[in-house]
Amino acid sequence: MEGVKHIVAVASGKGGVGKSTVTANLALAMAAEGYRVGVLDADIHGPSQAQMLGVGEGVRPEAAGENRMKPLEAHGIQAMSMAFMVDIREPMVWRGPMVAGAFQQLLTQTVWDDLDVLFIDMPPGTGDIQLTLAQKVPVDGAVIVTTPQDIALLDARKGIEMFRKVNVPVLGVVENMSLHICSQCGHSEPIFGEGGGERIAGEYDTRVLGRLPLALSVREQADGGRPTVVAEPEGEVTATFRDMARQVADQLKGAAADEGPEISFSE
Repeated sequence: MEGVKHIVAVASGKGGVGKSTVTANLALAMAAEGYRVGVLDADIHGPSQAQMLGVGEGVRPEAAGENRMKPLEAHGIQAMSMAFMVDIREPMVWRGPMVAGAFQQLLTQTVWDDLDVLFIDMPPGTGDIQLTLAQKVPVDGAVIVTTPQDIALLDARKGIEMFRKVNVPVLGVVENMSLHICSQCGHSEPIFGEGGGERIAGEYDTRVLGRLPLALSVREQADGGRPTVVAEPEGEVTATFRDMARQVADQLKGAAADEGPEISFSE
């Protein structure tokens, strides 16, 4: 893709596991490591990145020639979403081909500015948008987000199998909501079970990139348009995201994985 060196899809196969929150923070963490980063919100029906990145309602991309547009900038990263095109209260009552077409337009008509990595926040499932992405652009890797319980792991497995079928390497698994942390007393407990991320990573010969807590602050910061990496740059959760970003970068460079695409980043 023009203006993009490499693409990483962030997927779950299932809704409600915090994939968009992970995408936003992982992208911001990668930017904090010194890379040029963008986020494409591929969830046409329920785009979340505009809210999470603090882009005001009604802000629209600038035109960049015929049928081309510039991404918006938020917290130092470039972003594009269907939420930038329509009223956020307007439902996208579209059939699959229309959704896939809209995604393809966002993908190909956005003029990205010299990105090292474009993170694509994938919608739930393994349908039209996932196939469009696999067919239209070379994806360098996928990050799978899951919660520890068996129900979420069922869908995460489908996501991994889908990427395998289209020859996209899985860079690792993020286990979200690993522990619930009480905002009053700090007590933590694994309310969704334990070890799910490790089990699925072991099954598919990949790694657990990191484990994230179910914490009130993470939700509040995302809802407020200042994700945790921005709101608490020295915090423990931010440190986890930055470690995950370094692992993704190392794998993309071919330095920390037995198999993986070798890429170069901007100096």
